[in-house]
Amino acid sequence: MVERTLCIMKPDCVRKNLQGEVLARIQKAGFTVLGMKQLRLTLEEAGAFYAVHKGRPFYDGLVEFMTSGPCVPVALEKENAVADYRTLIGATDPKDAAEGTVRKLYADNKGENIVHGSDSAENGKIEIAFFFAESELI
Repeated sequence: MVERTLCIMKPDCVRKNLQGEVLARIQKAGFTVLGMKQLRLTLEEAGAFYAVHKGRPFYDGLVEFMTSGPCVPVALEKENAVADYRTLIGATDPKDAAEGTVRKLYADNKGENIVHGSDSAENGKIEIAFFFAESELI
């Protein structure tokens, strides 16, 4: 089934100038890019996006990190997009990620792990809508 999922190239990805490398891996894996933009999240926006984690010990650090510099949200589409993208990027903690995955190759640690990925097709739709109007998706 064709699904949509959200990639966010996080501030560490942008700081390291890895957007092109990450995007090339995504496209090589067969994903269609529906929309992409670079922006800097405000504290309010980052807090709203990660509200599901509010109250967890890592929440404040995550919001602070996601507002520390520009990020690049990318709306993606593909058969089995969520599972395939999560396989491509690897485990949240790069030390646990499989060889050759985006996080294993480029992430420094669990907190600065290069990319975000939707955890379900339903959340993919919600997360894409957070960053993109339907009219912005091609």
